[in-house]
Amino acid sequence: MTVESTAARTPRRASSGGGKRASASAKKTASPDKGAAKGAAQGKDAAQGGEPELVQLLTPEGERVENSEYDRYVADLTPEDLRVLYRDMVLTRRFDAEAVTLQRQGELGLWPSLLGQEAAQVGSGRATRADDYVFPTYREHGVAWCKGVDPTLLLGMFRGVNNGGWDPNTNGFQLYTIVIGSQTLHATGYAMGVAKDGADSAVVAYFGDGATSQGDVAEAFTFSAVYNAPVVFFCQNNQWAISEPTEKQSRVPLYQRAQGFGFPGVRVDGNDVLACLAVTKWALERARGGEGPALIEAFTYRMGAHTTSDDPTRYRRDEEREAWEAKDPILRLRTYLEAQGHADEGFFAELEAESETLGKRVRDVVRTMPDPEPMSIFENIYADGHALVDEERAQFAAYQASFADAPVNAATGGEVK
Repeated sequence: MTVESTAARTPRRASSGGGKRASASAKKTASPDKGAAKGAAQGKDAAQGGEPELVQLLTPEGERVENSEYDRYVADLTPEDLRVLYRDMVLTRRFDAEAVTLQRQGELGLWPSLLGQEAAQVGSGRATRADDYVFPTYREHGVAWCKGVDPTLLLGMFRGVNNGGWDPNTNGFQLYTIVIGSQTLHATGYAMGVAKDGADSAVVAYFGDGATSQGDVAEAFTFSAVYNAPVVFFCQNNQWAISEPTEKQSRVPLYQRAQGFGFPGVRVDGNDVLACLAVTKWALERARGGEGPALIEAFTYRMGAHTTSDDPTRYRRDEEREAWEAKDPILRLRTYLEAQGHADEGFFAELEAESETLGKRVRDVVRTMPDPEPMSIFENIYADGHALVDEERAQFAAYQASFADAPVNAATGGEVK
């Protein structure tokens, strides 16, 4: 169900009139926008205390439900496609679990787990094309997987051996962003450039519910709406911004915030991989078609800690987690695959073996990552060099040279021969 402002129902470039004109044209708009009036009314009810409508194609019990607005976006999925989605989620979860264990063993300095958010990430990630560009936060391990980034490359920054580990332009997947919300501005600027270039592609900006309280996100919404940028804002509302619940950050459901900026907002079941795939495809198609930005709120839950330095037992109840465990995104798709006869025990056993192989590879790669050269911290800062960086490099080289077991040439930063 989309919830739109009247101005968003026609492309910005094609309309300069007021709300009445846009409302009139909206009555003739094809699905899914024909449900906008109904959605707006339901959005109003939600703001007054009712429950907002959730786009869902697969129930927690693994039953397929029809949706006249979004079914067409997953109508061409084959049994093989469904198995791929299941495999993506299983292997992403296995990689994530291995990373958590490695951190507990002292191999990583920190790790932000995605446990419970696999469907939101895999569904939206698989909706993108190869030429679409993604701007992640620091938890989008499943999206990275879907964009073809080797998962072991995600670990270098958290081990402290590099500042990223992969070339963003190789897979259309930007480096992780630790600063909360800043990537939404980067994504909007990039999308504005895509539009000026006339390229047939779109941009996706990922962020969490906590980031919606940041000014950067509001500014990104403003610029993207005004310049009709082909960007999809994908908010993974996992209920907790570290220890702060969503209800203490917003008096309305997060997807409704899009109305005030002039573009549509949709709340989707973030534990339903089919719904996340369908809604993201819809948003990307309208972005590529010149209809501007959209906001997707994937309503999901962070099953683990915010990061491995966090203790969620200090601020949330066990009953809450148990309720969400019943909505597990992987279990519901497995139930559906088995019920439809799309996967047998052989498939699941093969996947289990592949999962163990992935875990071993991750362990081996992390433990054999070479330590970076101490002076490499000063590389790739300014393209043409900088006097202050040169001064700091010399100071650090002199400090390194003070250790008897690691003589360094203070002038060049290299080892003394």
